[in-house]
Amino acid sequence: MAIREMVLESEAETVALARGLAARAVAGDAFLLSGPLGAGKSTLARAFIRARARDAALEVPSPSFTLVQVYELEPPVAHFDLWRLAGEADVEELGFEAALAGIVLVEWPERLGGLIPAEAVRIGLEWAEGERRVVRIEGPARVVS
Repeated sequence: MAIREMVLESEAETVALARGLAARAVAGDAFLLSGPLGAGKSTLARAFIRARARDAALEVPSPSFTLVQVYELEPPVAHFDLWRLAGEADVEELGFEAALAGIVLVEWPERLGGLIPAEAVRIGLEWAEGERRVVRIEGPARVVS
């Protein structure tokens, strides 16, 4: 496992990071996005999905109310927002394990409990001064570096 830490100065830098991660992602990858409300989890997820779709204008709604949004790409990308769920049993009902055949993005991964894949890419976003974000990425070197 590799670790990378950085400071993102702007939303544009968050988008650039997401594009790089999307370019290295393969079927079976799970990206776990952690951080407080407003830290940039959804911004990163949207940019990742748009990059995978090769469509910068793609409508990427937040799955906050639908809980999961699946994009029929190659491989498929499933974006989960687990904020409103109680835990692991609720996640299983959403088809999380089946979604792992493609690429998975998970906001609020703490709700996954024992379902967290061993090789998951963990991305922590924290507020810094102004619009800056501190990001820590931990996962397989082929994705993180």
